[in-house]
Amino acid sequence: MSMAAIARRRKLLNDDVIIALAESSWENLDISGSDVSDFGLSKVAEICKYLRSVDISRCSKITSVAVFELMEHCRSLEILRWGGCPRSDYTARRCLSILKPTLNEVEGDSWEELDTSELARAQSLRWLVWPKIDKDSLESLSTECPRIIVNPKPSPFGYRGIEVPREALLNVVLDEHVVNDIDPKTWAVSGFTPRISPSVSSPNELPIAEKFRLAFVERDNRLAPKRAKNARQHQRRAEREWVATSARAKAQRLPYR
Repeated sequence: MSMAAIARRRKLLNDDVIIALAESSWENLDISGSDVSDFGLSKVAEICKYLRSVDISRCSKITSVAVFELMEHCRSLEILRWGGCPRSDYTARRCLSILKPTLNEVEGDSWEELDTSELARAQSLRWLVWPKIDKDSLESLSTECPRIIVNPKPSPFGYRGIEVPREALLNVVLDEHVVNDIDPKTWAVSGFTPRISPSVSSPNELPIAEKFRLAFVERDNRLAPKRAKNARQHQRRAEREWVATSARAKAQRLPYR
């Protein structure tokens, strides 16, 4: 877990690394802000079936496919952390249906008669950390998933009489405890600028539309030489084909007698 935590801090955590390091005894998994994709998370969920808390926030390569696999394999999952970036927030909204309790084609007239195994996945999930949850999603979870507590706040009295786990608090780094005794220089990256907390925005930050426009302009300028080269190649190819198929062109190329 320490190696995975250091790899994450050095921006080296991807599918190959996390799959190679994963162990069945793990109860906590923090892959936040990494390059782990659906494939990597699904494989880890198969290996680490006793995960109790998972942080997939700011993972732009993870979709609802991997979240479904996580819920399917890790039936002891109590704490889930997600969101934190536009792509991860989108995935979180797509996954709300996975969190909602539904019946899996069972027979019975009342909920009291049902065994917990007959209920849908995610029944163990108790705490959800979603920094920028939208109003509609919050209302949906409150109405249809009252058992799941979203963004609990620290309190000496707990939440509704229930003690809030440290891993479920908003500002806690899930894998911090495994690197407490390790020199930070171990994962220091030269020239690395610390990530700004998603809850703090700079007043000088460009609007998202302007960022997209600048990114498009930069990409267009970068590809301009390649487009010009392709156009020249296409023109030369067209001239060769015309010469090869045109009788008049062939006649013009014959030596004069």
